[in-house]
Amino acid sequence: MELCIKNKPKILITLFFTACIACKPSIQTKITDNRGCTKMEKIHKSEEEWQKELDPFVFKVTRQKGTEPAFTGKYYKHKEKGIYLCICCGQPLFSSATKYDSGSGWPSFWAPLDNNSLELEEDRSYGMIRTEVKCARCDAHLGHVFEDGPKPTGLRYCINSVALKFQAEQ
Repeated sequence: MELCIKNKPKILITLFFTACIACKPSIQTKITDNRGCTKMEKIHKSEEEWQKELDPFVFKVTRQKGTEPAFTGKYYKHKEKGIYLCICCGQPLFSSATKYDSGSGWPSFWAPLDNNSLELEEDRSYGMIRTEVKCARCDAHLGHVFEDGPKPTGLRYCINSVALKFQAEQ
């Protein structure tokens, strides 16, 4: 399967403003496809707002594109059935049904729950060319995707545990 990396998005963006209880303005972006169907609400917060809400290590990984050491994340060998959500905004991202042990040291999935829940961008950091995986709703850095995964997709979404929150199957 070939990856579609975000270059020129084919979406229309409509901005609208809301005010929170603390009277701080926040911006949300309504994303629609070329037929006008709403996909999700985009969340925009300042770095200061994210820093106040998130644990320092979660902030480093998700907002500053850090990574957790291999083989240390709490979901690396996690086997429970359920859904993995974005730690920053709660967006459903991956199912335990597509999780597998890639031997990489990070939780790996061969497909997202919904392709629209993720954004992919070229990452040329550290002298490598990789594809970064971000939450489409809040732009949290989740990890990277590689084209060496199992069938049926051939993809390996290599995701930081600290960027995820698990919701057990009911």
